[in-house]
Amino acid sequence: MTSKTIYLLRHGQTQFNAELRLQGHCNSPLTELGELQAKTVGYVLSEYVQEPQDWAFYVSPLGRAVQTAEIICQQIGFPVERLQQDERLKELGLGDWEQQRVPEIKQNQPELNALADWYTYAPNAETFASISERIQDWLQDPTVPERVIIVSHALSGAVFRGIYANLDYQALWSQEMPQDAFFKLEDGKVTKIQCL
Repeated sequence: MTSKTIYLLRHGQTQFNAELRLQGHCNSPLTELGELQAKTVGYVLSEYVQEPQDWAFYVSPLGRAVQTAEIICQQIGFPVERLQQDERLKELGLGDWEQQRVPEIKQNQPELNALADWYTYAPNAETFASISERIQDWLQDPTVPERVIIVSHALSGAVFRGIYANLDYQALWSQEMPQDAFFKLEDGKVTKIQCL
């Protein structure tokens, strides 16, 4: 797929995460726990990124990802002004379910409990083909350097890792989506790095 070394991170816990609300393309700020998660992930990442000037740093333009990335910049000594916001790394758009609480959604539609990809059933949601296309476009972009840090989201991060590792559809959606760990993508393999 690529010869790059990529560290793929998810933003820290947000207010909507804590309230079990779906975010998609909307936004809510990091909680105190989310800020701590970002600092901890950044501290651990600094052990892997010894020379931050040799790395590029891409981030979803959504506020929670940018907030997380700015905290991580401080931890690893990366200049915030070099952050590159990239629309292709945005979260999966969740249509009419954005800002709705997951327990109520699943209570009203219990059939969703058996589906790993239940997010994609949201009315007016972004399609899997759409998010796959933009992430594949990023992975195949010749202007992206060889060493990259990314702050993205739960679902877009899972799709990113799934495409990178050539997972089948079910395995892609069955991946974990932690906020206290990050992933190293290198030589077609995905390695989880636990932080807490």
